Amino acid sequence: MSKSLFRTKKIESILKEGSDDGHGSSGLKRVLTVRDLTFFGIAAILGAGSFSSLGEACFKGGPGVVILFIICGIACAFTAFCYSEFASRIPVAGSAYTYAYASFGELFAWIIGWALIMEYSIGNIYVAFSWSDYFTSFLHKINVHIPDYLTCSYQEAKKAFLNYSSQTSAEQLEFVKNQANVELLNAWNNPPRLGSLRIIFDLPALIINFLITVLVYIGIKESKNFSNAMVMLKLAVVALVIIVGAYYIDPANWLPVNDTGSKGFMPNGFGGVMAAVSSVFFAYIGFDAVSVLAEESKNPQRDLPKGMTYSLVICTIIYILLALVLTGVVNYKQFENVGDPLAKIFEVKNVGWMQMLVSVCAVIAMTSVLLVFQMGQPRIWMSMSRDGLLPPVFQKIHKKYKTPSFATIITGMVVGIPILFTDKTFVLDFTSIATLFAFVLVCGGVLLIPQKEKVAGRFNMPYINGQFIFPILIVATLLILIKWVPGYFSDMFTYDFSRDESYIKGKASFMDLATPKLSQIIFWIACFIISIMAFMKKYSLIPLMGVVSCLYLLTGMTKSNWAWFLGWLLLGLIIYIFYGYKKSRLASAG
Repeated sequence: MSKSLFRTKKIESILKEGSDDGHGSSGLKRVLTVRDLTFFGIAAILGAGSFSSLGEACFKGGPGVVILFIICGIACAFTAFCYSEFASRIPVAGSAYTYAYASFGELFAWIIGWALIMEYSIGNIYVAFSWSDYFTSFLHKINVHIPDYLTCSYQEAKKAFLNYSSQTSAEQLEFVKNQANVELLNAWNNPPRLGSLRIIFDLPALIINFLITVLVYIGIKESKNFSNAMVMLKLAVVALVIIVGAYYIDPANWLPVNDTGSKGFMPNGFGGVMAAVSSVFFAYIGFDAVSVLAEESKNPQRDLPKGMTYSLVICTIIYILLALVLTGVVNYKQFENVGDPLAKIFEVKNVGWMQMLVSVCAVIAMTSVLLVFQMGQPRIWMSMSRDGLLPPVFQKIHKKYKTPSFATIITGMVVGIPILFTDKTFVLDFTSIATLFAFVLVCGGVLLIPQKEKVAGRFNMPYINGQFIFPILIVATLLILIKWVPGYFSDMFTYDFSRDESYIKGKASFMDLATPKLSQIIFWIACFIISIMAFMKKYSLIPLMGVVSCLYLLTGMTKSNWAWFLGWLLLGLIIYIFYGYKKSRLASAG
């Protein structure tokens, strides 16, 4: 059985199944060009991250959060090379799932396909919530008001009420100075009831999810035109935000004073910067969604790599500029619990017309993100169904619209139903860790497939022998840390948690604080093992760097992130053992 768990699909077999004449893909239209793919990438990347989670990132990391954007950009760049390498060899729908099937085998393919549900479907729940926040904010500015109990999630309202109830009178007065908190309390205290059940749900989030599902169901061409138009508009407005915001920058805000009185670009230290990893990395989620559109690309082996690379570079530059503008206009502490950071800076500076413009742009930007993610998930399920790991109905193609119809409807339900009982914070962390895990497997998968001959007109990832370079880089990094970061390694084993302020005040448990330390220990053990393998097998340097950079970002995840992620994987393994393993096409072939 153990051998069959790691049975792999031959690349030739995957290509045959995904060809226009082969099984399952005869209905997908090849209409996407390099420009379309680049715009889809920008549509997916530039959205909820820049318009929502960027505020939390700036609050945690201060101005130094730009360093984390650069680190994440580099990690994604290495990963993009690996995605491009796979896309040039396996230009079919399925993204990282299909790539894992060809390299690691069926078990890992299932795991990564299951994890991608968290990236595309569950990630869209966060985007839908953020879209709703900006949309209701825009409606307020034009004097259209939706009842508070129809503009937030049940969990958010409940948390706000419990938080308010546990505070002293003075703290409660401070709490209700925030209008968002007042709206949440109103939602909890004044909703209609069904018996003892409070009727509280985010109506705009549900509506936009339904409309996006209908649009994706109708067809790729219509979605392409809609996405391109939105990308052009939001790029123009984001550029205006950067230009206008630059006028109000105070360089003193880039060297703020922290609570201990010290002054610097990283007021909360590098630990504070790494604490923002979920928020920052979520801003990059989406560039890999381009690879899902392989079977709808005119020339996927040439165009997919270009689309991913162009969109990644453009968005990284935009994120760095936005982070510098935000932390330059106002002090980083003012971004605490701010869900609309781009509008916040113009609110502080009393630039009303920009507040309105940002609200409109945010609605447009996040609509395009919802569109791309909602397109990606059905195509993952379609690929898994082709392999027998999911029921055949998931690969059903609509006769008229030529889209994976049933899978699209199920995706809409997977996004829509949890909107009723979850909240943004949970979804944000849940999505980021799953995506990083998928990236690690994609980069590692490139190391396991044989090198190919270079073919003109296709992407060819350069081979750089990492036999000596990679171990040297690891050793050099160790020496730099020992020399310039005193206590970095000793703190992993001897850290005095009882002196940590968050531990003393009860805001974090021992395991909350110990998890990043344990993650760092595992990270360095993995680096040594990978260094030995690189030396023995002469692995290519680019995928090696992709693996370690994504593994490093995983060290910033908390205990709750890991607990939910491992629980999700366990559920997926149960489904695979009782259905996918037995129904797999490779099982029947064997």
